[in-house]
Amino acid sequence: MPGSKEIRTKIKSVQNTRKITKAMEMVAASKMRKAQDRMRAGRPYSDIVRSICANLSHATPEFIHPFMAKRQTLRKVGLIVVTTDKGLCGGLNTNLLRILTQRVKQWEADGAEVRVTAFGNKGLGFFSRIGAKVVSHAVQLGDTPRLETLIGPVKVQLDAFAAGELDAVYLASSLFINTMKQESLVRQLLPLDDDRPERTDPNHDWDYLYEPGAEQVLTELLTRYVESLIYQAVAENMACEQSARMVAMKSASDNAKTLIDELQLTYNKARQAGITKELSEIVGGAAAV
Repeated sequence: MPGSKEIRTKIKSVQNTRKITKAMEMVAASKMRKAQDRMRAGRPYSDIVRSICANLSHATPEFIHPFMAKRQTLRKVGLIVVTTDKGLCGGLNTNLLRILTQRVKQWEADGAEVRVTAFGNKGLGFFSRIGAKVVSHAVQLGDTPRLETLIGPVKVQLDAFAAGELDAVYLASSLFINTMKQESLVRQLLPLDDDRPERTDPNHDWDYLYEPGAEQVLTELLTRYVESLIYQAVAENMACEQSARMVAMKSASDNAKTLIDELQLTYNKARQAGITKELSEIVGGAAAV
């Protein structure tokens, strides 16, 4: 059994750790509410734009935008990955990167080249370690996503797709379900998917009148479509991050408290054993005299 001094040192160390995890839990809880409000505020606009673009993919306009052009083969894939800048948020990043690892292996097995745009230090570090081709990235996004910071790295992928250098662009991020649950998603961003579930009526063929012209309207609308999805993905990921961190830090604080109780019990037993030993020595010495 370890000595009393060693046990006291361990108890003090765990208590200090618990103070840190408790503080991080409270900080995450305070940031979580703002992140969730920001995420929910952006959902209606994002959903409407996705619905309109899904209907446009089934329309027959006089102008076919490059973002709507279907490719026959999948030889080069653009992948936009949204992760966190910091850790200590449970399995949020791990779950997403595990799914992406399987998808990347599948694409490479089919002979496709993958080009990655990474948002967040965790995704950038992961793809750099595995030797993936990272064409652009943005890190240290802070607690509030800014569209001007996001569009620059994404434009590299969009320009490559419009020029025919990419056959598809996928967006990978975490979807906020509730405080206790976050879901990892990999969805096709470009070209517009015929099977996209956001279509208002899958059995109805849509047609539109464009003013001033189809090219100007579609270019502006599809640009807003991409911007909204990227912004919403980052906002959702930030809400997921704070929720996951709060839960993880609460679990760490509870585990630290349990460990402190166990160490305190061990310390009491060691102290009692020491007292008993001293009494035995005193009694034995008195009997010998």
